[in-house]
Amino acid sequence: MSNVTSTPAMRVAGPFRLIVVGLARAMAIVGGLALSALILLTCVSIIGVGLNTIGHSGWLTSIAPGIAKALLSTGVGPINGDFELVEAGMAFAIFSFLPICQLYRGHAKVDLIDWITPKNASKWLETFWEFVLTASILLITWRLYAGLLNQIKSGETTFLLEFPVWWSYVASFAAAIVASIVAVCCAGARLLETITGASYLPTSEGAS
Repeated sequence: MSNVTSTPAMRVAGPFRLIVVGLARAMAIVGGLALSALILLTCVSIIGVGLNTIGHSGWLTSIAPGIAKALLSTGVGPINGDFELVEAGMAFAIFSFLPICQLYRGHAKVDLIDWITPKNASKWLETFWEFVLTASILLITWRLYAGLLNQIKSGETTFLLEFPVWWSYVASFAAAIVASIVAVCCAGARLLETITGASYLPTSEGAS
């Protein structure tokens, strides 16, 4: 029979982990779908540029002018405003991947003194940097919100597609809110892990 006493923190660890992990994974899936769409958009736009270039090429117009004319008549070319969509979508994708990266400690780190630091002190040091990173994410989210308000007031639109710039800010801010929630939960859980020695979150090794 086990002699381990179940603490209140340990009793809530299961549901807590499910919620935080589910939230982080859901955002990662949404970010992955957005990134896949941007990749597809970029590929289609590049193919359009290539076909348009071939249609205007001297060798095709001299050898098969009918084919060149037919090709150009289809309207092939770059997708209008592709770089505007990529710019907005990439910002959203980056913020969408922050929660899962924070949850599994996927951020790059350099262990300069870890090899000479006692294990207990090392865990407290990692917890400290967890709180620093959480504070950084909260700061970014706050300033992103300030930028969103400024963009709404200015009414600025993109050059080609002419959609309001604040639309992309809303998408990024929503993902940043999730990143902030997960970061705060992770910081609290890491602190409990350091104090109690129990495990509340998935363990993983970041890039070193």
